[in-house]
Amino acid sequence: MPILPKERDPRLITIRRGGTLTDEHHRLLADWALVCAEHVLHLFEEHQPGDSRPRDAIDVGRAWIRGEVPMGDAHRAAFQANAAARGLPDPAKFAALSAGQAVAVAHVAAHDLGAAAYAIRAAGAGVPADEAAQARARERQWQRGHLPAAVRELVLDDQQRRSAICWHVFDD
Repeated sequence: MPILPKERDPRLITIRRGGTLTDEHHRLLADWALVCAEHVLHLFEEHQPGDSRPRDAIDVGRAWIRGEVPMGDAHRAAFQANAAARGLPDPAKFAALSAGQAVAVAHVAAHDLGAAAYAIRAAGAGVPADEAAQARARERQWQRGHLPAAVRELVLDDQQRRSAICWHVFDD
């Protein structure tokens, strides 16, 4: 299922690409996405302790924010984190996909919600089924509590707009 809408929101497209997103806000979205992915990364690392691809992707994402690596490196790291997810149980798979989406924010800012959505799915998959809804709600609230003030309204609005294509994980 795609997590990006067919019609892109100009608020999530950088100014240099014809949108209204500043570089500063792009970095804030990337950092928030990385924080969301890192919050559930233990679900992957507990299952695959010898595979550092999702953690490496998060590190590349942070290096991109600091201006130390080009967007292309971040894009490649996203593919590596996504590849690490293949064939794994849902908690580990979703945690790796969250890392892949988070580092992909360097390439497309709207991937921030993908990172958050997969982190919510990982949190829900990592507990018994009768506790999943509560775990997803706790993760969603935790994420919202870590939103930078400068992009908070943008992200919350985007969550409302795109929840349906993000498995409704942003619905309250």
